Formats: sequence, structure tokens, C-alpha cells
Amino acid sequence: MNNQIDCDIRQSLDKISSRMRRDYNESLREINLYVGQDNLLCRLWESDGITQMQLCEHLKCEPPTVTNMVKSLEQNGFISRKRDQQDARVMRIYLTEKGRDLQASVKLKWKQQQDKLLHSFSPEERLALRDVMDRMERNLY
Repeated sequence: MNNQIDCDIRQSLDKISSRMRRDYNESLREINLYVGQDNLLCRLWESDGITQMQLCEHLKCEPPTVTNMVKSLEQNGFISRKRDQQDARVMRIYLTEKGRDLQASVKLKWKQQQDKLLHSFSPEERLALRDVMDRMERNLY
């Protein structure tokens, strides 16, 4: 019995994760972004002008993944790369005006996705769910 419950939980988490990612990706496409690029931009909204290595650490991604995101965001005019004034070997990533303007749209997309997922949950259920999910995350790390 317990084995079936564990299997059901895993399958539900897989379905939820897959659907959330697909829906969120479609939502982000409306503003010319992909999943992951929103997190990179969020980091820049908090601390503009950081290095690509700092983005790798924050996003917990390999350098080639971040390089591809940076190139795509730069091609779309959301960010720019500039050499560090103290160390010309270092490239810093900066938001453009167009990139700064995306902040409100991305936050709205996040909120819409969150509202869709949690709309039928009471505040108490949301607290309990957060606690369970925190425990699940700690189990993985």
C-alpha cells in the first residue's frame, strides 16, 4: 500500500512540475522569454552589473547554459555586456532599459502562475503545503 502511495505522489509531482513548466514557458513566450531567463533577469533587477560567474552561482547552472541565456537576452536587447573598468578580463552583465521594463510583466506572470496553482487552497493549507515542500526540498539536499 505504502509503495503505491509513494508512486502516486511521485507521479503527481511529475505531472504538476511538467504542466507548470509548460504553462509558464508559454506565458513567458508572450514577452519573448524562456524559463530560466526570468531568473537571470531577476538577479540583475536585484544587482545589476554582476559577472557571468556570479550569475552561474546564483542560478546554479553551468557556464555554457548561462552563456547561452546571456547571448539570447543580449540579442533580444534585454541586457548588454561590458568590460569591467578595473579588470578588462571580466565581463559584467547590465540590464538595458528594455530589460528593466520587463520586471513588471515577469512579476505578473509569476503571480498568475502562482494564483492558478493555489487558487483553491486556504491560507492554512498553503502554510501546510509550504512546510511539506520545504521538508521535501531539504530531503534532496
